[in-house]
Amino acid sequence: MSRYDVSILGHGIVGKTLALALAREGLRVALSAPLPSPSADDVRAYALNARSVALLEGLKVWPHLPSTAATPVYDMRIEGDAPGAALEFSAWQQGVRELAWIVDAAALERELSRALQFQPHVTVVDRPVHAELEAICEGRHSARRAALGVQWTRHDYGQTALAARLVADAPHRGVARQWFRSPDVLALLPFDRPQPESSYGLVWSLPRAQAEAWLRARPEALEQALNEATGGVAGRLQLHGPCVGWPLVFAQADRVCGPGWVLLGDAAHVVHPLAGQGLNLGLADVQTLAEVLAAREAWRRLGDERLLRRYARARRAPTWAMGQLTDGLLHLFAASSAPLKELRNRGLGLVNALPPLKRWLTARALDA
Repeated sequence: MSRYDVSILGHGIVGKTLALALAREGLRVALSAPLPSPSADDVRAYALNARSVALLEGLKVWPHLPSTAATPVYDMRIEGDAPGAALEFSAWQQGVRELAWIVDAAALERELSRALQFQPHVTVVDRPVHAELEAICEGRHSARRAALGVQWTRHDYGQTALAARLVADAPHRGVARQWFRSPDVLALLPFDRPQPESSYGLVWSLPRAQAEAWLRARPEALEQALNEATGGVAGRLQLHGPCVGWPLVFAQADRVCGPGWVLLGDAAHVVHPLAGQGLNLGLADVQTLAEVLAAREAWRRLGDERLLRRYARARRAPTWAMGQLTDGLLHLFAASSAPLKELRNRGLGLVNALPPLKRWLTARALDA
């Protein structure tokens, strides 16, 4: 008999959250990765929806985050590349407390690691071990996924996402801002680090050559470009710390489970960050798999492929829909032809004038 019920490959947020979720169900979990302390230079910030926050609350992780590590988003403004082309979302209008939370990635990883230290059903091991079920959370470059013969369909957008921390000379008031400007997408995520109530997390998707040029540029030049791009609506912006970049792709596995194994998070699907739903999809994978395993028949083994197909069926539609949405939006707003430019800018105004459609879109984003 195996010492472990589940072996998890990958030590990121998805892998750690899965370990806690399965341990809560009484399963014996091996997390086959070290738990390094996140770098002080980690500038990543994630937008978490209501479903993700509820999962972390249930695992007793969310309440222990530092107050400045999670900032609520009350309003969101999306602007096109023509005067008056805008779409606005309000938590008040949608009947929710907040549209999302912007979370410090390093702080969340530290709290997950701390929680794992107090979970007796989780053992951190330095190499993969045998278990009834192998959960693969290694990310988009998963070697184990490739070894299983899973086909990985990958489309390179030819873009790089820049991420940094910014400080403004005006309060953010919980407003997230996004600019769709052919061919780039710029987002300012309200944040309380390093300066409470007036900081932002930057995510700027640019053609690769432009992004690489900005990564080499002097900070003052990048600040000037950001202030020109945002038009001063968020106040005067200054960089705080390094700016980093990573290539953007759209990728999906042709199958997410098999006898004794299952894929989660970026090992199963990667979407463009313009909707801020990448980690939400991964955490929804975690919750769904935990629920499927908890509800299994008493006689059914954890690695039974028929059981794991329940997880695959439950996640197929949400992940496909979010992938198509982000991919479609990117191509629509990257197009430079005049007819498409007019169409997309008119579309923003049309959606903004239809409250039922805005409520439907918000509901989808709150529950990836």
